[in-house]
Amino acid sequence: MASYFENGEGSLVPDALRGFARAHASLLTLDSGHGFLLARDTAPARRVGLLSGGGSGHEPLHAGYVGRGMLDVACPGLVFASPHNRQVYEGSLAAARSQGVLHIVKNYTGDRINFGIAAERLAHHGVPCARVLVDDDLATDSGDIAAGRRGTGGTVLIEKTLGAAADTGLGLQELQELGTRLAASCRTLAVASAAHTAPTTGRPAFPLDPEELEYGVGIHGERAPRTIPRGPLGPLVERMVLALLEALDPARGASVIALVNGLGAVTPLELYAVHAELGDLLDARGIELARSLVGEYITSLDMRGFSITLLIADTQVLRLFDAPVRTAALHW
Repeated sequence: MASYFENGEGSLVPDALRGFARAHASLLTLDSGHGFLLARDTAPARRVGLLSGGGSGHEPLHAGYVGRGMLDVACPGLVFASPHNRQVYEGSLAAARSQGVLHIVKNYTGDRINFGIAAERLAHHGVPCARVLVDDDLATDSGDIAAGRRGTGGTVLIEKTLGAAADTGLGLQELQELGTRLAASCRTLAVASAAHTAPTTGRPAFPLDPEELEYGVGIHGERAPRTIPRGPLGPLVERMVLALLEALDPARGASVIALVNGLGAVTPLELYAVHAELGDLLDARGIELARSLVGEYITSLDMRGFSITLLIADTQVLRLFDAPVRTAALHW
């Protein structure tokens, strides 16, 4: 029975936020009263503040992306739980610029409800607010799922691109339209060979045979639509990439930005092997692997798994993605 290093029930997230803010004090501050992280330095040309948030346990998402070139504010909830609407509201007031605030929201019911309530309160107080909904998870692309596709790895790429766009002075509607276009051009698939350790029990969140893989697992430990036999890496990555390309249907010669992401307990050696397979597959199909991120960018505590995200990127998106960024988790 595994357990987390913590002071007691309910202490891990607030303690971690205090430690994170202290470790990165040059980049951000923690509003401990309302539980959000605020960037110290963002581009003066910004007319719209960017705010995102969601459950903890996905680090470095979202706190790691607060800073120059990305988010003005991140609102972390408890582990795998939405931030409270009051938290989002107060964070939005801190983030808002002359043309208001843009919420970047992953498609989960709790997030949509709490961000929606905060947006209503902002409207009541005359603060312009718009939303970009990230719904990139191909595993939940089914008419049988009322909530629609979940928001997963694409969130990182969208936050980066919108951050650069906000730095150029784009208005609220322009940023919302760009974000909506990015979300429509982005899909993710995740697999896992072992579940994360549930904080409440210290045990794996779900059982999985050593010879099986969860194909399409969620970042909160949601079981996949199917369990498949475990086999060599090449055929697995090919299956994932072909599914992503079928969904996105890029033209031959199109460019993509790829995120090869570890879910918490996969080694860098394995992730780079995934990236090698991904690159070969795209080359063979005439798709340009224009930019890549390889590492842990959105985790699921200590889940042993990885995800692949593809974002179709034109010259504008590539230019925005290349723009300087300075956050705890992403900087160039």
